[in-house]
Amino acid sequence: MLEAGIKNEKIITVLEKDTAASHGSGTLPVFATPAMIALMEKTAMESVAPFLQEGEGTVGTLINVKHSAATPLGGEVRCESELVEVDRRRLVFTVRAFDNRGMIGEGIHERFIVNNEKFMAKLK
Repeated sequence: MLEAGIKNEKIITVLEKDTAASHGSGTLPVFATPAMIALMEKTAMESVAPFLQEGEGTVGTLINVKHSAATPLGGEVRCESELVEVDRRRLVFTVRAFDNRGMIGEGIHERFIVNNEKFMAKLK
């Protein structure tokens, strides 16, 4: 059963593919904001996956984050998520990212529980 308080953590090493230069969001070889956002979404998504029914998934619908510090290529980034609100199919998470110097980003992420088959059928 999905209830507030579910937490997750993921740790990555910043690779070339994760840099602002590779994402096109900047020119420097530092951890890109889009890569941080993807890590935050993945951390939140994976936290609730074991609690979903067969054939269900979640889709991201809102993210409001601040990327407050740079992390160099080769640096380690740890992301934390916590489910803070469950409103029927709407899930709200706090997300935070850290490197060896401290917090590098934080914010709120919202996901909705969907039936995967029905969701994809709407796209046809």
